[in-house]
Amino acid sequence: MSIYVVGGLVLLITYAFIRFLNLVWFKPKKIEKFLTEQGLHGNSYKIFFGDLKEMVELIVQAKSKPIGLTDDIVPRVLPFVHKSATTYGKVCFTWMGYKPVVQVSEPSMIREIFANYYQFQKPRGGNPLTKLLAKGLIDTDADQWIKHRKIINPAFHVVKLKHMVPAFYTSCSEMIQKWDKMLTKDICCEVDVWPYLQSFTSDVISRTAFGSSFEEGRKIFQLQQEQSELIIKAEQSVYIPGSRFLPTRSNMRIKEIDKEVKALIRSIIDKRVIMMKLGNFDNEDLLGILLDSNYKEIKHHGNSIFGLSLEEVIEECKLFYFAGQETTGNLLVWTLILLSQYSDWQTRARNEVLDVFGDKKPDIDGLNHLKVVNMIFNEVLRLYPPGAALGRMVHKETKLGNITLPAGTHIQLNTLLLHHDRDLWGDDVKEFNPDRFSEGVLKATKGQASYVPFGGGPRICIGQNFAMMEAKMALVMILQHFSFELSPSYSHAPHTIITLQPQFGAPLILNKF
Repeated sequence: MSIYVVGGLVLLITYAFIRFLNLVWFKPKKIEKFLTEQGLHGNSYKIFFGDLKEMVELIVQAKSKPIGLTDDIVPRVLPFVHKSATTYGKVCFTWMGYKPVVQVSEPSMIREIFANYYQFQKPRGGNPLTKLLAKGLIDTDADQWIKHRKIINPAFHVVKLKHMVPAFYTSCSEMIQKWDKMLTKDICCEVDVWPYLQSFTSDVISRTAFGSSFEEGRKIFQLQQEQSELIIKAEQSVYIPGSRFLPTRSNMRIKEIDKEVKALIRSIIDKRVIMMKLGNFDNEDLLGILLDSNYKEIKHHGNSIFGLSLEEVIEECKLFYFAGQETTGNLLVWTLILLSQYSDWQTRARNEVLDVFGDKKPDIDGLNHLKVVNMIFNEVLRLYPPGAALGRMVHKETKLGNITLPAGTHIQLNTLLLHHDRDLWGDDVKEFNPDRFSEGVLKATKGQASYVPFGGGPRICIGQNFAMMEAKMALVMILQHFSFELSPSYSHAPHTIITLQPQFGAPLILNKF
């Protein structure tokens, strides 16, 4: 080997080593100094791992045991973020490996971030395996987001939701019948309602999105649930570029699930395309409306570039399943848990339901006139928002409030901390008090961006009306048939698997009403 080749290799290795050092040490330390000089505080950067070790240790410790019913849930759900905010303030910085994360729990900054979605975009980088769970609308930015939103928007129009109410009723009736069968011999029994609510919301998505069988929907849901647990574990470690290609058991299973889910959804779409060709086209479900809207957009412009590809349609369907099931299921389980604790509010809600519907089948007009139920849901979403935090990032140096964020900075909007902030909500912030929403959200928040269970700004969750209507139908029917209280076996343990869930389920004592 010539001296020139050896010299070239040495230079190449030296260059790579310097770049590596810059990535994992010099650049993070420079950013730390830049943020500190602006008055932000946080842990001093630790090479390569940053705060990950402490973060994982605190999460493991928090999940090791349940908490009391009246205990603050924030330290259990977001232990590291809670500790950082308590130590350094509502706006501080932490380290996800060698990447800086600015933690934000301040309403005016959150409003600014939501309003400027071109500047504050969805995070990029990290573990690419995370993207296999759900992309679609939630993962697009700028012009791509505008295109996706325009095509998908008709599927969630209020007029279209009216046609989906019967599917809500059918799915809930099946769940109610299962609970009734358990009570045939006894006047009361213990039921862990959490898996039933998950099955209910999965079934609703199957019916309203694809008109597919429950078995297909359940299979997709089970696969995505398993995938989300694997991805959460992957997110809690430093991502080493290229490691996703390693044939580890976790990597292989995540990719295997991705293929299975796509194949199941592609099969559903293929059946729909065959129906369309035969002229038997039902565009009253989410998939039908999406395909119809996509076709019209392409036809209007005369170019397929203005529509969604088959792969993009599949990703939107994956998102329907994941987001649609998770949000409503979480809202319902925490509502039942809280109404089990606060029997006076359970009675108030039931009285309203009986005044409006009696024992009759709920309809959309009646659902829209439920004030007490609305107040209860708003308070549940304040105390237990489905997403404990939202992520954003800036791609170029950006001003936020009175600070400047360097390019590549990640931002975490801490919804849970915001919703549990005593300065914003008062001394009863930890208490379940739906009366705070008696005059609406705007009055309760005093116009501040302090309540964001569905996000905010132009990118506010497109499916929030769908989720709320589905949840209303379920709660109304449950209250018509049962009264309920917490089982002695219930352990209060909110934790996050993508969304906020009860770690040990939700066993309740059901009584026939």
